[in-house]
Amino acid sequence: MIRSMTGYGRFEGVIDGRYTVFEIKSVNHRYLELQCRLPRGCGFLEESIKDLVSRYVSRGKVDIFVSVEADDHVPSDVKLNHSLAAGYVKALRELCDTYGLKDDLSVSVLSKYSDIFTVTKTPENEDSLKALVNKAGEQALADFITMREREGEKLREDVLSRGRKIISIVEEIEKRSPETVEEYRTRLYERLREVLADTTIDPQRILTEAAIFADKTAVAEETVRLRSHFSQLEAELNKTIPVGRKIDFLVQEMNREANTIGSKANDAVLAHKVVDIKAEIEKIREQIQNIE
Repeated sequence: MIRSMTGYGRFEGVIDGRYTVFEIKSVNHRYLELQCRLPRGCGFLEESIKDLVSRYVSRGKVDIFVSVEADDHVPSDVKLNHSLAAGYVKALRELCDTYGLKDDLSVSVLSKYSDIFTVTKTPENEDSLKALVNKAGEQALADFITMREREGEKLREDVLSRGRKIISIVEEIEKRSPETVEEYRTRLYERLREVLADTTIDPQRILTEAAIFADKTAVAEETVRLRSHFSQLEAELNKTIPVGRKIDFLVQEMNREANTIGSKANDAVLAHKVVDIKAEIEKIREQIQNIE
């Protein structure tokens, strides 16, 4: 199924007793660009998160936010800086003696000087934390992919609808093109008749000139290629793999054929129809920029 490069997914809940948030969102981008925002001290998670996301995503600018509640059961080691504590005690008592203050120094007063304590937590088990975050990521990615596929289906239908409109205009061009040759032959005959007056007009000359005009303005090859490009575009849009780059190339080729038809069109009606084709191609080009 075709996927859009725009998507959003989020998991928020408790996994293995820890409140976890995994949020992922993306917009269109030429390549795959992943950015992670992780809790302090959890940089080791970045590689595994990117590996997880890249299994599901091939293009887009993807932002990932992860938050994991601290594990209260992890033991902590609190150490006292005795020399610093002794320095605070000496300074406080000197303050009392110098200014005649009441000496109410106590443990609670001294504990307010937090720099005398060093708290060291036992390091997290990296493997278990990776497993926890991956569980949250899998669930967020499920919503993320669903949204991308839903948006992708809308893009697919819009592109195909515009492609069918282009083919209908191509049919009108194919019908109109021979008529322009006949109209040219008639105009040429009338001009020669006016110029030459009573002189006999050579029918062979008329046919030759009309044949040259027909050759210069023939668009059959271009319309056949336009049909072929649309058939390929339709086939690509029915695939289940990322096809954004390939269909971008096909649309460029469709635009090239439309330009060639426009350069050959020696007729106002055909010129207007080419403008209509190019307008639809431009709308398709805008849409496929968001297809993965």
